Amino acid sequence: MVAPEVIAEYTVTAFRRTVPPAVPGIVFLSGEQSEEEATVNLDAMNKLEVLKPWTLAFSFGRALQQNTLKTWGGKKENVAKSQEAFLARCKANFEATLDKHTGSGARGLASESLYVKGYKY
Repeated sequence: MVAPEVIAEYTVTAFRRTVPPAVPGIVFLSGEQSEEEATVNLDAMNKLEVLKPWTLAFSFGRALQQNTLKTWGGKKENVAKSQEAFLARCKANFEATLDKHTGSGARGLASESLYVKGYKY
């Protein structure tokens, strides 16, 4: 497993070499990462002390929705719990965008890989 700091350094270096400063922002999809792993990697990119002329943020995608949808499971009695899960993930990604994520101690659904064989966007 590669450390988030290494992922951040390589990713931001590639952006600095290829993305014009006039681009206002870059948003990420989670790929095969878990929700928490994606958040930690985003946080590491924003913590880098190099010029980043664009906002680095998170796309509203599976890494925000997966845990929420699994928690809900289509059951009315799970609505409040799924809303809490959604707000917790939104807060974590908001903090990561500001390089202030302290980790959510993700266990369970938030630490599961989001990989789905043959998944089509």
